[in-house]
Amino acid sequence: MTSATPAPRRAALDSLPVREAVPALVSALDGHGTAVLCAPPGTGKTTLVPLVLAGLVGGGPRRRVVVAEPRRIAARAAARRMAWLLGEAVGGLVGFTVRGERVVGRDTAVEVVTTGVLLQRLQRDQELAGVDVVVLDECHERHLDADTVAAFLLDVRETLRPELRLVAASATTDAAGWARLLGDAPVVEAAGVAYPVETVWAPPARPVRPPHGMRVDPAQLAHVAAVVRRALAERSGDVLCFLPGVGEIARVAGQLAGVDAEVLQVHGRAPAAVQDAALTASEHRRVILSTAVAESSLTVPGVRVVVDSGLAREPRVDHARGLGALATVRASRAAGRQRAGRAGREAPGVVYRCWAEAEDVRLPAFPAPEIRIADLAPFALQAACWGDPDAAGLALLDPPPAGAMAAAREVLVAVGAVSPAGRPTPRGLRMARLGLHPRLARALLDGAEVLGARRAAQLVALLSEEPPREYGDDLAAAWRRARRGDDPYAGRWRAEATRLERAAGSAGAAAGAAAAADSGAAAPADDAAAGLVAALAFPERVAKARGAGAFLMASGTGAEVSEGSPLGHAPWLAVAVADRAPHSASARVRLAAVLDEDTARAAAAHLLAAGEEVRWEDGDVVARAVERLGAVELVARPLRDPAPELVRAALLEGLRAEGPGLLRWSPDALALRARLGFLHRTLGGAWPDVSDDAALLERAGDWLEPELSRARRRADLGRIDAGQALNRLLPWATGEAARLDELAPERIEVPSGSRIRVDYAAEQPVLAVKLQELFGLAETPRVAGVPVLVHLLSPAGRPAAVTADLASFWQGGYRAVRAELRGRYPKHPWPEDPASAEPTRHTNARLRGR
Repeated sequence: MTSATPAPRRAALDSLPVREAVPALVSALDGHGTAVLCAPPGTGKTTLVPLVLAGLVGGGPRRRVVVAEPRRIAARAAARRMAWLLGEAVGGLVGFTVRGERVVGRDTAVEVVTTGVLLQRLQRDQELAGVDVVVLDECHERHLDADTVAAFLLDVRETLRPELRLVAASATTDAAGWARLLGDAPVVEAAGVAYPVETVWAPPARPVRPPHGMRVDPAQLAHVAAVVRRALAERSGDVLCFLPGVGEIARVAGQLAGVDAEVLQVHGRAPAAVQDAALTASEHRRVILSTAVAESSLTVPGVRVVVDSGLAREPRVDHARGLGALATVRASRAAGRQRAGRAGREAPGVVYRCWAEAEDVRLPAFPAPEIRIADLAPFALQAACWGDPDAAGLALLDPPPAGAMAAAREVLVAVGAVSPAGRPTPRGLRMARLGLHPRLARALLDGAEVLGARRAAQLVALLSEEPPREYGDDLAAAWRRARRGDDPYAGRWRAEATRLERAAGSAGAAAGAAAAADSGAAAPADDAAAGLVAALAFPERVAKARGAGAFLMASGTGAEVSEGSPLGHAPWLAVAVADRAPHSASARVRLAAVLDEDTARAAAAHLLAAGEEVRWEDGDVVARAVERLGAVELVARPLRDPAPELVRAALLEGLRAEGPGLLRWSPDALALRARLGFLHRTLGGAWPDVSDDAALLERAGDWLEPELSRARRRADLGRIDAGQALNRLLPWATGEAARLDELAPERIEVPSGSRIRVDYAAEQPVLAVKLQELFGLAETPRVAGVPVLVHLLSPAGRPAAVTADLASFWQGGYRAVRAELRGRYPKHPWPEDPASAEPTRHTNARLRGR
């Protein structure tokens, strides 16, 4: 304890339960250099441990400690709390750095930073010179930046600075996994003193629709608001309510109008003053509506009640369509424990869970690691700049999915950040230091050359934090509103725009001015500027109008603007934000800018392609010379002499789409196909499967050549004799083809001398013959060892009986047929003994005449 620390604050330090685990932690770091600290919420792991490791409390050697937090609100609050415990202001022995704000001094020994800031610092200085200890706090949240920072720090320890100490700290985490990752590091556990928290299950009375995309059923939000009102009535103390996002917080806040409490809205975009107010004790009762930012282990004073909506937001990316967004999901059980723990930090509390107890066991155990589900372009750029483009040598709890890394590499190559081999370009190194997604970094750098640094920075700031829905879906209009606005979003936007303008540098402004001077043109208008920047950031989403507010993006995905949107009549759009509901073919445009074709071509130049397109379309071969921007057709003209191989492929496409009926099938051809099908079913072996259209067309190249190569259009297919072509599939190589007529004869000679065609189309071959022509035939004819199914016909050719056993028919069934038909056909013979009668095709009169 330092002598300057006031007595009350010394008592606060002494009361923190993690003190009991500090000696073991220090010993682990002295002996191993790394450690995993598992400490329940409220034990002081975020505040006391860094002070001890820095030698500011407890009398150890003075060290420089960096504490990495996943969120800005937690970083600022942790620094303030540690400074208060030391009796100082922030910026002395304890400071913090978050994006756009740095409060440190020359004597700062403990600096709290966000993981994103630490990542940038490591890229600038891989040795992390001057830093002795790094504490990765809340590592259980598995944010991508935090996982990347851990991997880089382990690489630094192994190759450059083995003396650098590293602590992974959390309340609920995979301790064994982190210990393995940190080189079999010791696990130090601290006992907690959390007060008991009662659980109240409060599911909706009626079913609500599950979340999809960003949408949450309004009935669910109304239920959460009702549970908050219930909690206010049933319990004392402040209420902390967890909701998935800013929009849901605003809607629930509106439904809590008139409650006897102050309602605070806390989220990552909230002004610092509001965030600070939530972390400061108040004399008035409060309802704090918060996103996951309040899950961190810092105490929210006065909270005795937690209302948990059970929802969270996770990143999702559709690589095939070039769409990335946040998705609303059910929160994990680990997140539920973290949230509930907020109610038991200072006294016994209660958590109201807005779902049924039976559902709880079906929730995921932990949140999904971002590396498995997020857009990996930023990670891939960081890895490339670190010197490991494939991230194969990085120590990660979960390896990046190969498909997501391949998609990320494509993006980085397209924006000029890496070479095709994955090595960072000088431009990529600069992009990595901007603290932006590589897409937005490209838009800032290239946009500044045309618009100047200020205008490009302002537009990129709009894209880096999506403006509120009330700003509308027109990016240029949202830009104008932000410039004149005095709402919290506009304030954050101005600060970020200023930071980005400085990052872009004066060279961008000079280049923009020079470009305008050289062309003799004024700077682009707002609409054109917004379209340029959005297209530079998201070239796969430049979209051409298809009519009625519908567009086709270069990625191949359809897009639709809302009814009445001012964007609906634009010939082209640069889509900045879009989401696609499950089972929907088109995406819904949330933010876009009007675009012209020349800008679309320039921004998405890597998607430009020209060539011959020959395809089966509207029932025939269509050949065109086409220029495309991705999936968007720009120019097309008829192609008079297309490449033969393309035509052949188009004809095969048509055959597969419409079936072999496009060929000329004579009765003999159909019969041959049926005979071959029968032999395949019966004998298998070398006899081909031709009964199934798909199987037949799969081998079209084997039996339709050379006729197929000579064909040019649908009509040519209709002239191909399918039977003649089908003969090529017979097993000529084995010699079996010569036995076709023996095994599956086209016709069978019956006792009357007639040669009757066998129908092989059914499962069993069918011989349809007049009954009188079979007199004297005792045994059923067979083909390939299979008895035919005899359809015995009346003299008029109508079915009289069906049998596969002629001997039994003559002995029994014939009498009934004879009795029924001899009166109807008296001119035909109906002998009592058909076995000894003469078979005939003629009537009795003809027989007598003979």
